[in-house]
Amino acid sequence: MIEKLQKKLALSHQGAVDLIKGCIACAFQNFSFIFPVSLLYFLVGDLMSGGIGADRTVFYAAGCVVCLALIFVTTWFQYNATYFATYIESGKRRISIAERLRKLPLSFFGKKDLADLTSTIMADCTFLEQSFSHFIPELFGAVVSTLIVGISLFIFDWRMALAAFWVIPVSFCVVILSAKVQEMLNRKAMAAKMACADGIQECIETVQDLKANNAEEAYLEGLNKKIRAVEKRAVITELGTAVFVVSASLILKLGIATVALAGSVLLIDGSLDILTFFMFLLLASRLYDPLQGALQNLAAIISTRTNIARMNEILEHPVQEGAERLSNKGCDIVFDHVGFSYNKKETVLRDVSFTANQGEVTALVGPSGGGKTTISRLAARFWDINRGKITVGGMDISKVDPETLMSLYSIVFQDVTLFDNTIMENIRIGKKDATDEEVLAAARLANCDEFAEKLPEKWNSNIGENGCELSGGERQRISIARAFLKNAPIILLDEATASLDVENETAIQSALSRLIKDKTVLVIAHRMRTVAGADKIVVLADGVVAEQGKPDDLMKKNGIYSRMVKLQSESRNWTIGQPAKL
Repeated sequence: MIEKLQKKLALSHQGAVDLIKGCIACAFQNFSFIFPVSLLYFLVGDLMSGGIGADRTVFYAAGCVVCLALIFVTTWFQYNATYFATYIESGKRRISIAERLRKLPLSFFGKKDLADLTSTIMADCTFLEQSFSHFIPELFGAVVSTLIVGISLFIFDWRMALAAFWVIPVSFCVVILSAKVQEMLNRKAMAAKMACADGIQECIETVQDLKANNAEEAYLEGLNKKIRAVEKRAVITELGTAVFVVSASLILKLGIATVALAGSVLLIDGSLDILTFFMFLLLASRLYDPLQGALQNLAAIISTRTNIARMNEILEHPVQEGAERLSNKGCDIVFDHVGFSYNKKETVLRDVSFTANQGEVTALVGPSGGGKTTISRLAARFWDINRGKITVGGMDISKVDPETLMSLYSIVFQDVTLFDNTIMENIRIGKKDATDEEVLAAARLANCDEFAEKLPEKWNSNIGENGCELSGGERQRISIARAFLKNAPIILLDEATASLDVENETAIQSALSRLIKDKTVLVIAHRMRTVAGADKIVVLADGVVAEQGKPDDLMKKNGIYSRMVKLQSESRNWTIGQPAKL
């Protein structure tokens, strides 16, 4: 049962246990509300039989105290078992989703966007928090307490009980049968929300380009349509749910009429006494109030299926696993007939084979879209290949835990990601336990001191969200400093010097020369002069290795590499107003 609840409601083990406790607590709380009705029944009976004496007065006074105490105790347990436990579970759920995301391959993130994942962690968890604290326990409590009371009433007088209870299964069936309609409406509403969130995020991220092209008005018009679509879907979803819930509530209220009608007939017939008639009227009015709330809770629980499905999509997605101990002998990277595609329709690598030897610089060059960046990310197991094998020192990387494997790599990507923190802390990400002296040494190797020393707070200057206070070249140098600080045996450089001017690029290349001794270096570059000093060139084209060898040897072949070098040499002599030679 615990496992089914975990899967069905995206709960942790403790969360499933706490949910059961909460449901039981709600049942006891609802049942405690019946005791005052029972006390009132006896009081009316005494009054009708000739009044109450002093001893009965004490009995009813004590009964009121007991009822209040019982309601207080059950409510206290219900509050702790639902609200407090739910808040704890909500926190655990967010952490578990974040931990799961940490272990998922990047192929998963290629199908998702930031707004969608953020909504799952925050909004979906919040909605489930409300569901587990209000909807599910209260629904369960109302149903259980109603069943217990119902059994008692059927034993007491089955005719009146039938008149009171026939509406309950009918009204619940109305809401249950609406499940498919509600799920469809909720999916459409969620899709509209995600489209709107994506549009808002895109607007914020691209505001500079929108302004530069005078496109704000046209873009905001489209964004307004997405916002209106969210409003429209919200109204339709609420209306669709209300149609079923209100209809079910109206049917439920018919129970009072049938109790009054059946009781009147039986009373006139002489087969029912006035006191029993009064008791059933009193219980009917008491029972239908929590059940009306239960109908709304049932509809809300049905609505949570969309949120649960989104969370389970993350929690049930296969993770990358492997051995947590390295078994490599050396750090040669070998691609052996590797094939890879991001999806079934788009093949990026068809048959790639080459070796990046330890102690050498291997450069990947070729036309855009040839798969250079893909190779670097496959080497670090950011994605898993479709066929072939990639080994590091003879160790198959597909059998190694990704986080363990990453201890071998220092990586500098073309797109730099920085955090809203100081320069020192941004560099320290490369090695969390690094001393300030180690951080500064790595920073100077990457020439970060040239701009850091000029800032008001120097190395402790905050660089803003994603380094917005720095230039592109300064941001890239911080990223390179991280790689220096980590000092791993394998270095992957994806256009690492693309944002640097000639002077700084030369300085970084000199620092790299000192760093790469006895290491495996894989460099991706479009500028041929960046890789002119590489030990080996691997030319990629159309998903295969078109050429590979030493730069001088490839120049003599007059192939793709030679042509790229000549074209870039000619482009350096180009000036504004002069047509480029192709």
